[in-house]
Amino acid sequence: MPVLLDTHAFLWWCQDSPELSPKARKVMKEQDCFVSFVSFWEIAIKVSLNKLRLPGVPDRWLADQMQLNGFEQLEISFRQIMRCASLPRHHGDPFDRLLITQAQEEKLSVVSCDPAFDAYGIKRIW
Repeated sequence: MPVLLDTHAFLWWCQDSPELSPKARKVMKEQDCFVSFVSFWEIAIKVSLNKLRLPGVPDRWLADQMQLNGFEQLEISFRQIMRCASLPRHHGDPFDRLLITQAQEEKLSVVSCDPAFDAYGIKRIW
């Protein structure tokens, strides 16, 4: 069953970080993985604010990582964006709220260390 990667899970995988849990690493090796455009947007904002540094030019590095790892892009629909308006406020981060609506609509589990995802009835893998 395919999974949706939270932004940190995607980055930690690409950088072979020890912060990625063994269970998350196993699932990411064995399942098809989606990376949302939401994560690319979050990464771009954090890079522009100097809150995140990547080991290469962001657009090239991200495209290379997607291809190298065989990850698939998940586009954002208008319906998913609008659904955020009625999503309960268990989580305040706008990027994560959109990931939550995507996981709900696409019936995807989410690879994330963030326990706030649990309040939304989606399966979180960590």
